[in-house]
Amino acid sequence: MSCTTSTPVPHVPCHVPAPPTKEELEYVDLAIVDLSKAATPEGRAQLATQVRDAMRDIGFLVVINHGYTQEQRDRIFDIADYTITHVSDEDKLKYEAKVLETGSYQGYKPPQFWHIDNGVLDRIEQYNINRNVTLREHPELLRPLLPEISEFGKHNHFNVCHLILRLLALGLELPEETFINLFNYDACGESSVTFMKYFSRSEEDEGKAKNVWFKGHTDLGGITILWSQPVSALQILLPDGKWRWVKHIDNSLVINVGDALEFLSGGYYRATIHRVVQPPLDQRGFTRLGVSYFSMPDDNVKLVPLTESPVLQREGVQRRFSDEESPIMEQWRKGRIVAYGKSELKKAEGNVEEEYIHGGLVKHYN
Repeated sequence: MSCTTSTPVPHVPCHVPAPPTKEELEYVDLAIVDLSKAATPEGRAQLATQVRDAMRDIGFLVVINHGYTQEQRDRIFDIADYTITHVSDEDKLKYEAKVLETGSYQGYKPPQFWHIDNGVLDRIEQYNINRNVTLREHPELLRPLLPEISEFGKHNHFNVCHLILRLLALGLELPEETFINLFNYDACGESSVTFMKYFSRSEEDEGKAKNVWFKGHTDLGGITILWSQPVSALQILLPDGKWRWVKHIDNSLVINVGDALEFLSGGYYRATIHRVVQPPLDQRGFTRLGVSYFSMPDDNVKLVPLTESPVLQREGVQRRFSDEESPIMEQWRKGRIVAYGKSELKKAEGNVEEEYIHGGLVKHYN
């Protein structure tokens, strides 16, 4: 049970998570980064090497000792479930995200919005809340919870994302603040707290979509922080061409690099393809509840490689665009958001589909 022993105010119903799967799955071996080690110079140097290698080789890692207690973690999952299941459909329509008109996910995204494969649409409901929770209005039921959601966003940004960005800068032999200066908290953009709930599909649709719930993709931003939850469904495409599962570790974070940070690092850090698939057999009676923080560079940041890095000067730069043609963050995020699950994709080799966003090749995997 995730229920806390105390009764937080305001009260929301307790979200009871699924038990972890007992099936034998082929898990990816991810680095486990203990953020408590950052308190000493020696620990910081060790973490910088560990984070650099993980984000270069795989593009994903796991974080523990991030400053949130188990009770605090459980509370935010209670709030996430409440946001999806207790707000009325009428209110959700009032606060629906105008994705195609604005290039933004802020608000509710209803199920059956994205095309997955062979005519099958997604079964994912989500609510995106800009880290500046006052930027737009929210359903009345959620307004008493906004201070907690705001503090949760701040914790993700300052206590986790900032530290990872510092370590990634050190990995490029750049000043610690290099990336942080591009990820200003007060710059609204699209950085957000996101609550997602995945609902089951018919067996017919599972077959048509090859059991894929969210097709293989890279994230579009800087750093994604996914709060681990027990329903196994997340898979990573490794360099050997195989998909492997991400193992749940309670009160841990799964962190990955997105497109923007790959561009800024000249390809040194990897925006890795990942997907969500139908859970193992012993978890199929449960819905999958996701809690994430998506951080992005400021909208006016031009996504060109930081060629002043001594590492990039030694090892070379991989460019997706010429410097002149590189988009700013606002252009890239809006282009990716509007196109995802809506655009006509070109079939490539195997199960790969392709499209171009601002002249940059984007691949999707079914």
